[in-house]
Amino acid sequence: MASLLLGIALGLWLMATPAVLDYAGIARVGALVAGPIAASVSWIALAEVTRPVRRFNAVVGVWLLLTAFLFRQPRSAAINSVVVGFLLGAIAFWPAPIKGRYDDGWKALIGRHA
Repeated sequence: MASLLLGIALGLWLMATPAVLDYAGIARVGALVAGPIAASVSWIALAEVTRPVRRFNAVVGVWLLLTAFLFRQPRSAAINSVVVGFLLGAIAFWPAPIKGRYDDGWKALIGRHA
C-alpha cells in the first residue's frame, strides 16, 4: 500500500514540477500528461481487486526515462524525469499483498446455487 501512495505522490509531484522547477515546452507537457496518469493508476490500484493495474506505472516510468534523453529539456526537468521515472518503474513491480481471493467469477456463483 505504501508503494501505491508513493505513486500517487509522484504523480502529484509531476503535475507540480513545471511550476516548482519553472520549465516549459515539451518537458512541461510530458509532466502534465504523465502526472495524472501515474496518480490515477496508483489510485485505482489501491483496491485489492485492481492491484495488478499498478504495472501500468512501469510504462509511465519508461516514458519519463525516454523523454529525458530523447527530447531537449532543461537540466532540472531531465533529472526530475529520470528520478521519477525510475521510482515509478520500481514501485510498479513492488510486491503488494492481496489478502482476499477474487477468482472463479460466474462459475463460483452458479456452482453454489445450482
